Amino acid sequence: VQRDALVGMNAVVMDEAVVGEQAIVAACAFVRAGMQVPPRTLVAGLPAKVVRELSPEEMAWKQAGTSTYHDLTRRSLRSLREVSPLSEIEENRPALAAPRVQPLIAARRA
Repeated sequence: VQRDALVGMNAVVMDEAVVGEQAIVAACAFVRAGMQVPPRTLVAGLPAKVVRELSPEEMAWKQAGTSTYHDLTRRSLRSLREVSPLSEIEENRPALAAPRVQPLIAARRA
């Protein structure tokens, strides 16, 4: 799986397959052994097939999502500390305000 590629949830990438840079493997796709997924394409299905090239807007959406996960990782590592399990929910417990991430379908409508 090459730089900035995304493998969707429950997708399977078999031995010696190559997922090109900035490509997206759809959720539940099956990438067969030895398949070469071209860069900046969307593959989907059982077995996975190239559906189409990704638009610049879709690649930007994917990069924004990756940045969100990187930020969450950094924030989690900074605040990581050992705690005891709660016996009950704390009153007025603060909540994390997660960033708004636009769904991919919205990028296609634009």
